[in-house]
Amino acid sequence: MMVMTVSVILYKKLDISNADIALYTSWLYLPWVIKPLWSPFIDIIKTKRRWIVMMQLFIGAALAGVALTIPVPNFFQYSLAVFWLMAFSSATHDIAADGFYLLGLNESNQAAYIGVRSTFYRIAMIAGQGGLVVLAGTLEPVLGIARAWSITFYAIAAFFLILFLYHRFVLPYPVSDKSTLGGKTKGVFSEFARTFVLFFRRKDIWIILLFLIFYRFAEAQLVKLVSPFLLDVREKGGLGLSTSDVGIVYGTVGILALTAGGLLGGYVISKKGLRKWLWPMIIIMNVPDLVFVYLSQFQSSGFLLINSAIALEQFGYGFGFTAYLMYMIYVSQGEHKTAHYAICTGFMALGMMLPGMISGGIQELIGYRHFFIWVIISTIPGFIVAALVKIPEGFGMKKEFT
Repeated sequence: MMVMTVSVILYKKLDISNADIALYTSWLYLPWVIKPLWSPFIDIIKTKRRWIVMMQLFIGAALAGVALTIPVPNFFQYSLAVFWLMAFSSATHDIAADGFYLLGLNESNQAAYIGVRSTFYRIAMIAGQGGLVVLAGTLEPVLGIARAWSITFYAIAAFFLILFLYHRFVLPYPVSDKSTLGGKTKGVFSEFARTFVLFFRRKDIWIILLFLIFYRFAEAQLVKLVSPFLLDVREKGGLGLSTSDVGIVYGTVGILALTAGGLLGGYVISKKGLRKWLWPMIIIMNVPDLVFVYLSQFQSSGFLLINSAIALEQFGYGFGFTAYLMYMIYVSQGEHKTAHYAICTGFMALGMMLPGMISGGIQELIGYRHFFIWVIISTIPGFIVAALVKIPEGFGMKKEFT
């Protein structure tokens, strides 16, 4: 959240252009895109628990590094470099944490708890995109923008290091959490290659990859410009909200709605299966994007209306994204599920990175009003790939595994 979302708000407040924000913060997706290249080593070398704890330490240090770079000249380049290191640590942490989840639960519980799992991800979003943005906005009038954001990053760095110490002692030691080679180094590279071969030999692999890349084609562009749209002055086509207002609207109300959508999505899939709910989910995910067309056309200043519109769009996205998460679990079933899930998330990140890189340039070229119409047009590839995928009847239902 700090790398991909809060950084956008930070750079917008520090007067970086929308085109540069979208381009360079989208490049920060790259560690998640290429993490499949080292994900097999997380399976092969050491335990998931050890990787999780060490990466949390590195992330906490990187958060403090961002705080140090904000007040200095050339802060944009320096902070991007630290965000880059943070992104690599976070991507590695994702691999290990996903593996921990897959090892700890059978398939039935993976489906049933996917909404709960998403909820804790949403709590992180509220803490970062909501609470920390509100904190920075509160401090800005008193300390100035740069110092306010620097102190905010110091605060989250300290808190994150406390969480590192907590997990160092309380995280469980599952019996199944061990290297796939049983501690031996011989055969590491052959095992590494085998994980990729098994994944790309899957039936309909091209359809799988197209789905992973294009399911969120519209959302990948939308997410990069929501915060700039809310923050930009009305003369530039934005809504002119303050930093604290954005923390409340997009980082708190929106995330609560996103969480509710994710929980409901996980529940309905566990009852009726992914195949039955895929089309309703992609429709409910994309249609609410129309609220941004309305907000950009009329530039409504009503705070309640803006909150309601954002909540509607975020609820739809949370509901529809659950289908995507469940599909990745379906694709990852079998041997090397940790590495294969990481490969899926790599393509998921690629699907967010490439459209996000061009979104800022498109917006600056055609303005917010036409940009959000373009986002609606960009939902079409998502519907096409949803029509192509094949999902077994009943996959994800609780009764399937009982």
